[in-house]
Amino acid sequence: MNLGPTVGWPNRRGRLTPWLFLAPALVLFGLFKFLPMWRAVGMSFHEVRPYLGDRWVGGANYRQVVTDEAFLDAIGHTLLLAVGQTGGSVLLGLALALVLEGSSRRLWIVRTAVFLPTVTAMAVVAEVWRILYYPAPDGVVNGLLSWVGVGPSQFLNSPDSALWSVMTVGVWRGAPYDMMIFLAALAGVDRTLYEAAAADGAGVWRRVWHVTLPALRPAFVILLTLAAIRSLRVFTEIYLLTNGGPNGSTEVLMTLIYRLGLERGELGVAAAGSMVLLVVSVLLTLLVRLGRRRTGKAATSGRAAP
Repeated sequence: MNLGPTVGWPNRRGRLTPWLFLAPALVLFGLFKFLPMWRAVGMSFHEVRPYLGDRWVGGANYRQVVTDEAFLDAIGHTLLLAVGQTGGSVLLGLALALVLEGSSRRLWIVRTAVFLPTVTAMAVVAEVWRILYYPAPDGVVNGLLSWVGVGPSQFLNSPDSALWSVMTVGVWRGAPYDMMIFLAALAGVDRTLYEAAAADGAGVWRRVWHVTLPALRPAFVILLTLAAIRSLRVFTEIYLLTNGGPNGSTEVLMTLIYRLGLERGELGVAAAGSMVLLVVSVLLTLLVRLGRRRTGKAATSGRAAP
């Protein structure tokens, strides 16, 4: 009696069951993610002319992206914002995590309060900061700056300070998220290392430098990757706070792509800009993963060495 197919069917069905549950999400993901992405790749090589037919232009759209002054300025603003927001949110998140580490019930309440900016709608955050940045001398932030003899500043209304003002909002909103990742990583640090370092006479800062920071290396890699990609794709806060102004001083790649595609109808150039941003994000992720792999191999070989 041949029972091969009968015996193999339950195993095959067990392998297919998860894919059946995933199928609706995969279909939606393909329709609304991969299909538009594939369409954008094709559009980036064409002059898109609705109702008239697209016209092939080859790499002309990409040449415009890498040579046009508006795109170059937007790339510069994007990179500056990415570096500032990434570094600021990671450092502030680490400081908050070190201060709020522990299992006390009161600390959980404080952590929840600190984490609120991350889960608050960006439209609400932008409106609150617009009020705080009121450029008159009696504005909230200007009033605080006057206590130390600084200001008043125009903040979002000045080309010299608008980008830095938006960067501050990004750091304020991203730091609580980084704090939670660091708190999770700190929970896994071996407490006996702190006790041994204290027994050897190491102070607080030396324990942080020689024990805490090395243990947080994986968290740093993850957060730097996520924060850098998030900063490269910044759009909502720019759109709500300045809409790229004043005088283009806060124009970033995402807002410029949006403006070209949906306001000026230059869909081919906008698609080329989005492809450039995608390539930069993928390369950044691969470089971080490569650096993490090399660091992990170096650490493993160091531990294996006698």
